[in-house]
Amino acid sequence: MLQDGICDNADILNTAPSKKVIQSDNVDLSDKSLQVDISDALSEKDKVKFTVHTKTTLPEFQKSEFLVVRQHEEFVWLHDRFEEEEEYAGYIIPPCPPRPDFDASREKLQKLGEGEGNMTREEFTKMKQELEAEYLATFKKTVAMHEMFLTRLAHHPVFRNDHNLRVFLEYDQDLCVRGKNKIEIFGGLVKSLSKTTDEYYLSATVKDVNDFFDQELAFLQQYHNNLKEATSRADRQTTKHKDVADSYIKISTNLLQLATTDSGKLERFLTKIAETFEKIRKVEGRVASDEDLKLSDTLRYYMRDTAAAKRLLVRRLKALHTYETANRTLEKARARNKDVHAALEVAEAEKAQTEACEKFEQMSDKGKEELTDFKTRRIAAFRKNLIELTELEIKHAKTHADLLKKCLLVLREE
Repeated sequence: MLQDGICDNADILNTAPSKKVIQSDNVDLSDKSLQVDISDALSEKDKVKFTVHTKTTLPEFQKSEFLVVRQHEEFVWLHDRFEEEEEYAGYIIPPCPPRPDFDASREKLQKLGEGEGNMTREEFTKMKQELEAEYLATFKKTVAMHEMFLTRLAHHPVFRNDHNLRVFLEYDQDLCVRGKNKIEIFGGLVKSLSKTTDEYYLSATVKDVNDFFDQELAFLQQYHNNLKEATSRADRQTTKHKDVADSYIKISTNLLQLATTDSGKLERFLTKIAETFEKIRKVEGRVASDEDLKLSDTLRYYMRDTAAAKRLLVRRLKALHTYETANRTLEKARARNKDVHAALEVAEAEKAQTEACEKFEQMSDKGKEELTDFKTRRIAAFRKNLIELTELEIKHAKTHADLLKKCLLVLREE
C-alpha cells in the first residue's frame, strides 16, 4: 500500500491510500534468491520515505526477510558507491532514480486555492480531483523509479553481492546520508563537466581497436539524442491530452449552469450532455496518464540508461588510453641505457603495462556482455510497453465512442 500526504495545501489535497505500484518487467525476475520491492512510501513536505522490503535465500544476509526505511539521498549514496567502485568500471551502472519533484503539483494547488472564488463549486471539485490524480500518478512514478533501481541491482549477478547494497537493504537504522550542500553541488557540476570533456577528448584522440565498441559508441550517442527528442514530444502530447481533459471540465460545468435556466426538456438535454463530457473527461485523463507511464516514462528511463551505457564506453576508452600510454612508457624505458636504474624502470613499466592490459581486456569482455544485454533489455521493454499502450489507447477510444453513442440515443428519445 502507498500512502501520501502534503503538508502545504492539506485542505485542498487529501489523497487516499493507493494501490501498490506494479513492478516493471524490464529485468529478469526468474531468480528469486534476492527479491526487493518498495512495500510502502510516505510523502512529506520536503522528502519521501520509502519502505524497502527484501526477501532472500542468500547466505550473506543475516535474515531471510527485512524492512528498512530509506530516503532519496540514500538511494543517491548507493548509486555513487557503484559509480566510484573501480571493480565495476566494465559494467553499466543502473541509473540513479530522479529526485522526487512535486513542485508542479504544489504550484497548481496553490493557483487552484487562489482561484477558488472565481470558480463554481462543481468546477472547483473537478479541478481538485484532477490535481489529486496527477499528484498520485507522479507519486507512483517516483516510487516505481526507485524500486526499479533496486531491482536492477538485486538481479545483477555481480551487483547483488556488493557490500554497500547489503548495508542499504539490511541495516535498519538511518544511514546518516545528508543532502549535498552548495559547494558539493558545484563540485558535482564541475565533475560532470569534466566527464563530458573527457568523453569528447577520448572520442577525438583515442582510436578504438575494436569495431564493436566504436560502432556502439556512435550508435548510443545518436540513440540518446533521438530518445531526448522523442521524450520531449511525448511530454508535449501528454500535456495536450491533459489540457483537453481540463477543457471538458469547463464545458461540463458551463452546460450545467446553463441547464439551470430551464426546468423542462432543455435542462434534461444539457444535463445529459454535461454528464457525458464529465465521463469523457475521465477517459481523456486516463489516456494522458497511460501515455505518460507507458511512453514518456519508458523513453525517459532509457535515456538515462543509455547515458549510463555511454559512461561505460568512455571508461573503457580511458582504460585504452592508459594502456597505450603504458606501452609508450615501456618502449622508452627499454630504449634507455642498460644500467641498474634502467632495469628497475623497465620492470616497473612492464608491471604497469601488464596491469593496464588486464584491466582493458577485462573491461572489454564485461562491457560487451553488458551492452548486448542492454540491447536485449531495452527492445523487450519498448515492445512490451508499446503493445500495452496500444491496447489501452484502443480501449479508451472504444469507451469514448460508446459514451457518445449512448448520449445520442438518450437525446433522441428526449
